[in-house]
Amino acid sequence: MPVLITGGTGLVGARLLPRLVEAGVKCRALLRGGKAAPAGVPVVEADLLDPTSLREAVQGVSTIIHLAAVFRTPDTDLIWKSNLEGTRNLIAAAKAHAPEARFILASTSNVYDASSSRPGREDDSPDPQHAYPASKLAAERVLRESGLNWSILRLGFVYGDRDGHLEALPRHAAHLKMHPAQRMSLVHHRDIATTIELALTGAMDGHVVNIADEAPTSIYELVTLVGGTMEPSSAPLANPWHLHMDTSLARRLGFRPVVRTVYQAVEENRL
Repeated sequence: MPVLITGGTGLVGARLLPRLVEAGVKCRALLRGGKAAPAGVPVVEADLLDPTSLREAVQGVSTIIHLAAVFRTPDTDLIWKSNLEGTRNLIAAAKAHAPEARFILASTSNVYDASSSRPGREDDSPDPQHAYPASKLAAERVLRESGLNWSILRLGFVYGDRDGHLEALPRHAAHLKMHPAQRMSLVHHRDIATTIELALTGAMDGHVVNIADEAPTSIYELVTLVGGTMEPSSAPLANPWHLHMDTSLARRLGFRPVVRTVYQAVEENRL
């Protein structure tokens, strides 16, 4: 039975799909009209905001990997509509037409309280401050209450494979006035595939799981790694655990990152 992937042409999906195909996973891509999947991957044209279009996409699948999301836009209505309503529609289609399918939802580390006294942990009370993480958290809740076989992957800062995400950090850090000593949990695209391959075995069923590598890294170091500059500072860091996740649950469930640190990614030309 095939695995259905939404968001297959996005920042994460475009790098995950070829890896799953290479690993021998039979994939099906849900795409809006006019978009093309990697060679050899069947496409079902559908729109997450059109519930009637989703029936064909989910029928006969063993797993749904839901990556599609909207996040870099000032249009908060679009963020909520896409990330919550779209997910709710996909869940409803799965319940009606593929009730035995495993449903894997990609979420974000940004749901955690910025002022936490320790790294964000899956059983913490979340406190997202922006539309994107708030909408993802709401989608998480809908999935957890759906009755489906679910898992939720809260991803750290995703980078690598020349996706441009890390390269954009100097601009975002300056705009957001980020402290150079702020450390951030990261995950390379290679290890999103590592995670998904593990989740497909059922190892993460019924769990919300933080996914990141082994070395949260400072904003200053990351900006420097991509050739940017940042004013150094020894001022006190107000929220030292912001953007830093506890990944001990992922390790207990069997996750072992292949790209263990961003410095390994640099050495292996994986940026």
